[in-house]
Amino acid sequence: MSSSVPILKRNPGDDALVGRELFPLLRNNPGLVYLDSASSAQKPGVVIDRLTRFYSGEYANIHRGLYPLSEGASEAYDQARGRVARFLGAEKDEIIFTHNATEGINLVAHAYGDSNLKSGDLVLTSLLEHHANIVPWQLLKDRKRLRLAAIPIDSRGDIDLERYEMLLSREPKIVCITAAANTIGTVTPLKTIIAMAHRAGALVMVDAAQAAPHFVLDVKALGCDFLTVTGHKLYGPDGIGALYVKAKLLDALPPFMGGGGMIRSVSIDHTEFANGPRRFEAGTPAIGAALALSTALDFIEAIGFSAIAAHDAALFSHAAERLPEIAGLKIIGAPASHIGIISFTIDGLHPHDIGTLLGESGVCLRAGHHCAQPLMEHLGLAGTARISFGVHNTRDDVDHLVDSLARVRQMLR
Repeated sequence: MSSSVPILKRNPGDDALVGRELFPLLRNNPGLVYLDSASSAQKPGVVIDRLTRFYSGEYANIHRGLYPLSEGASEAYDQARGRVARFLGAEKDEIIFTHNATEGINLVAHAYGDSNLKSGDLVLTSLLEHHANIVPWQLLKDRKRLRLAAIPIDSRGDIDLERYEMLLSREPKIVCITAAANTIGTVTPLKTIIAMAHRAGALVMVDAAQAAPHFVLDVKALGCDFLTVTGHKLYGPDGIGALYVKAKLLDALPPFMGGGGMIRSVSIDHTEFANGPRRFEAGTPAIGAALALSTALDFIEAIGFSAIAAHDAALFSHAAERLPEIAGLKIIGAPASHIGIISFTIDGLHPHDIGTLLGESGVCLRAGHHCAQPLMEHLGLAGTARISFGVHNTRDDVDHLVDSLARVRQMLR
């Protein structure tokens, strides 16, 4: 726990993990009910303050200047890399800073896929995936003439492990799997999926963008080869993410982009590239965002993942009990293990109409296909309304949502 990250005590009877007062936007908008953390989390004041402090008193470019400001910024940036590594159970030199999780997946598709896969090789993804873990592999498929297949799900929304094992018999080269689905909240059995893939000779790329704010991700315990997260879902700033690459793979991968910062020497005819993660960080990085991400991770760990899991479960249970009070409302999916995400439909109402009218009453949720059109097509849906919980949410937020939905239902009858 970081002593530099204050966590306000809750008021008696308040079931939020932390007070809304820690989040400037929520503090300044007391009537707002924010139920869209799966899209992007609100930012606590300590994260905003870290950005402000860097830009107002510490700013300089990194790894380029010999003056104290630059040296200080370089040291802070390197410490932020170490902080992300500790958060994921990785070594510091296994962490590449990216702009977001999407870039991390694209980096693997290009750096690993282009140099290691050949025509006819099979890539596996799943029906639970965000487009960010589908489209890069489609593009790779087209470039390299690969085969691409999706791991099916069962009627509850869980990965179908028997059919996954059948797909593994086709000898895929890489399995690309979410740790937690952004649409219906399914938590996938990562250790099992990874172990099965490795027995079949495949590497594993994990999209942990949704999972990282909700439960511990230890890359060594999981055994995955690649894993990506994004800062803006971790109560950190946008424009920053991280990619874990297993050490034995990292130095064998070619660069993803070229430019300054990722080289040892350059001539007109030839370049010697840097070793380690810097080889994949061309140009000036998002220095301030990396520092603020480090603070966001302190914020999360000061709260504690056991408390976050209990909070998710309590709010999920309350929502699952109250939402069916709305006539025609159907909760989509019933996975065995889930994070604090619920997708639903209401008979006769388009999700966009639900989202628009709720927004007018101060309730923020996501409506649409959630960048998961293959899953929506599988479910026979054009889209859903989706709520997702953050550490600041309460049972009162859920009750406000249900009351607002009742008014929307009445209005659109």
